[in-house]
Amino acid sequence: MSATLEAVRSRRSWSKVTDVAPTRAELEDLISAAGRVADHSSLRPWRIIELRGDDREVLGRAMNKATGHKGASSKPMRAPLLLAVVASYRKSKVPRWEQEAVASGVAHMMSLLLDDAGWGVFWRTGDYTRSKAVAKAHGLEKNEELLGWLYVGGKPPVKREARRKVVDATRHLSRMPAPKKGRGDDS
Repeated sequence: MSATLEAVRSRRSWSKVTDVAPTRAELEDLISAAGRVADHSSLRPWRIIELRGDDREVLGRAMNKATGHKGASSKPMRAPLLLAVVASYRKSKVPRWEQEAVASGVAHMMSLLLDDAGWGVFWRTGDYTRSKAVAKAHGLEKNEELLGWLYVGGKPPVKREARRKVVDATRHLSRMPAPKKGRGDDS
């Protein structure tokens, strides 16, 4: 089995992580690799915003503002590093949905690369990603949307091996249906 296949099969989400996180130099190396995701017209319609320390408090305040609450939500404090994944749409013949797919691909690739590098990762999404207060806190432009955050930290000691259900590929893999006869097709 290839190392890549094994890394993908062993990947899991870490909803709880320790207080250590990759350095900026480590992130730059991983982001450079994640940027190799399939990208029609090489638009690179994405960016990643690094949130550490007090940045997480600012996000917590924006989250509470979005829901009409005072103070700061503790949600961003669940990891020492949050990577906000942003779709940065470009004017192009490439449709918006395809550009968002590229940004999502970068997020997933980052998740895999971080996990393989020994970091615990959890991708969080939700209503906050479309909140004006949260978008403002991230400094998003009009052509940008927040897709979520990768919560990153150290992997805590595993008390017991996670039981992951094997994906039954036969339920998700099919063939294209044969053309129906007599429907005016040219074949």
